[in-house]
Amino acid sequence: MKTACLVGKRQIEIRDFEKPSVPDDGLIIAIEACGICGSDIRRWHEGPPTGCEFLVQGHEAAGSVIETGKYVSNFRAGDKIAIAPDIHCGDCEYCHKGLFNLCDNLKLIGITPGVYGCFSEYLLITNEIIKNGIIHHIPEGISPVSATLAETMASVLACQERYNVASDEVVVIMGAGPVGCLHATIAKLKNARVVLIEPSDNRRTIALKTKPDLVLNPLEVDPVQSVLKFTNGHGADVIICANPVWETQAQAVQMAKKRGRIIFFGGLPKDNPITKLDANKIHYRELTVGGAFSYHPDFHKMALEILATGKVRADDFITNIFPLSQIDKGFEAAASGKELKVVIIPDAVFPAQNKK
Repeated sequence: MKTACLVGKRQIEIRDFEKPSVPDDGLIIAIEACGICGSDIRRWHEGPPTGCEFLVQGHEAAGSVIETGKYVSNFRAGDKIAIAPDIHCGDCEYCHKGLFNLCDNLKLIGITPGVYGCFSEYLLITNEIIKNGIIHHIPEGISPVSATLAETMASVLACQERYNVASDEVVVIMGAGPVGCLHATIAKLKNARVVLIEPSDNRRTIALKTKPDLVLNPLEVDPVQSVLKFTNGHGADVIICANPVWETQAQAVQMAKKRGRIIFFGGLPKDNPITKLDANKIHYRELTVGGAFSYHPDFHKMALEILATGKVRADDFITNIFPLSQIDKGFEAAASGKELKVVIIPDAVFPAQNKK
């Protein structure tokens, strides 16, 4: 089978591996589509982890079951399924509380060394993934390409539920990449008023599909003063930092209203993770500053169901598709900022009309 292997900084090789054999308690899927995530791009820039010869990335995937083990009853050949990366242990303190995304022994498909990802023609789904991973049937009417969006959307849904984003609130979103645009879309479904802040001209144009109430270019206007003006001086109820820039986290504190919620959704670079916030504003205005990472598996199923309703259109987010043999070009496009979401498809199922 053809598999994309990250072998160095910005270096991907297509290698041939033996197609996996199905275990009695597992299954084999034929990958039909897999999105490129922001975390994939960061790892692509860095190369494989230290001590790891290569890494098979890809965790926003969809495909078809082609073989099942004799002890597998919930899936059968021909089933269309969507996959997300998390594999929890089921035994730690956090798993016992149902906080599977915070599992002490969390493994991630396509991210943890040795756990092969989905930039490949086939993937072995072990019993561990069936029991403790995130794998759901795709509802009727959703294409495999569209289903890849469920992974990103699941994290957005979980974040907004945890921080109680509500109707008529002003929600500021820092960054209009795929995550930022999904946050805008979900917030609008809740009837919130949305302000998007994004320096890229191209991404601001794409973000207009989410119908924000205000779009700001932070290179041309002061985002803090602009948000205060938009809110008649009160500030925003919720600010979601959906980018890896610490300065926007500092700005978020300045533009939050009393008892506002500030959410760090995008992680900072590992070599520079320290931010600087006005602690007095947090103290005297009773602000909440929190993080958001991954999600309970139920949110992945919820995301697929929302896609099935048509309330969120995957076509508004997926702006380019590349065959597996051209995955290097796919990463270049995704990292350029000119695309919103890029999806990789194995060559055998790649639609001829989409070839770039």
